[in-house]
Amino acid sequence: MKILVMNSGSSSLKFQLFTGVELAVLASGVIEQIGDTIGHIKINFIDASGANKELKTEQVIPDHRSAIQLMEKLFLEQKILTDVSELTGVGHRVVHGGEAFYKPVQVTKEVLDGIKELIPLAPLHNPANIAGIEVLMEKIPDVPQVAVFDTAFHQTIPQHAYLYALPHELYEKHKVRRYGFHGTSHSYVSKKAAEYLNRPYEELKIITLHLGNGASAAAIDHGLCVDTSMGMTPLEGLVMGTRSGDIDPAILFYLARETGMDIPALDNLLNKESGLKGICGINDMRSIGELAAAGDTQAMLAFKIFCYRIKKYVGAYLAVLGGADCLVFTGGIGENDPEAREQCLLDLDGLGISLDPVKNTTRSDAVIEIQNSGSACTILVVPTDEEYAIAVQTLELLM
Repeated sequence: MKILVMNSGSSSLKFQLFTGVELAVLASGVIEQIGDTIGHIKINFIDASGANKELKTEQVIPDHRSAIQLMEKLFLEQKILTDVSELTGVGHRVVHGGEAFYKPVQVTKEVLDGIKELIPLAPLHNPANIAGIEVLMEKIPDVPQVAVFDTAFHQTIPQHAYLYALPHELYEKHKVRRYGFHGTSHSYVSKKAAEYLNRPYEELKIITLHLGNGASAAAIDHGLCVDTSMGMTPLEGLVMGTRSGDIDPAILFYLARETGMDIPALDNLLNKESGLKGICGINDMRSIGELAAAGDTQAMLAFKIFCYRIKKYVGAYLAVLGGADCLVFTGGIGENDPEAREQCLLDLDGLGISLDPVKNTTRSDAVIEIQNSGSACTILVVPTDEEYAIAVQTLELLM
């Protein structure tokens, strides 16, 4: 039994190959700079002798079809697979499922057409996801493909939380509403937290913070997501690597009048030139930490704004949930930046959230607790594994 998980971005392809019912990782890799002058490929795998191997190479990769063909070539050359037709199934991350898709589905022509209809809601992401599905449907038509949607976990958010205060016909005709993203990660780490606490998932109130280059928060009440920070697109909410997060929408009208910026320029500004990058010129939190430690005032400001916005959302979700049993940090920053975690929860003792500064410096690949003995809320660092979660959902659907 072999399950391939595909995560196609606008210029990248991440993939992971699992084997057996226990879903052990057989190979994982990433192909980046698709469509650029030169592409970068990295793959880690277990060879026939059981040894861990790594392969890195560079070449021109004009499109996603070429990237998938290269992935297949590497699998065959390294004897990871004898033929791609031996796959049991393929799980695809699809960013936007709209209201139509609220759980994983096996891909049919009708499902694919439905995903294509949602392209206006995710013009940068869904086309890349669709490309990966279409190429593999052509190449291995007898191997079932499964779509797992980033938005699905958030489909339990109540209407009063997902609707915007806009004319209702915009929702009825154009489906303008909050959808939320990172759902696979929020679902995975919240369930892992319940498992760690040895408590029923359906009894817990959990706040999850997925903090990376993209960042979002979610409020989970007795097993159901009831609110999340990202909105109709991944732009709303927390400050991110290059995305602004929440702003006064009238800023866009002001900039259009005063600078002559058109819609594409404003779109690029908020999605690719703002966030941490807009404040201090770089979007990598590790580099920002180094600059801040060296006294760079803009880096210090970027870090403070990033943490302050998260702290505001934590407070809001404590109000939404009426308190929390558990708060979870995950994602590249959430799992690896103790200073960011500390600043996000600074002075929340009065709300029942109190961090232990010593425990907070612990590094582990497993779940760790970082609250102090007086904290009413358990604070956990839970490593996310979206590819594994997609593999599990794919396997469950196909069995």
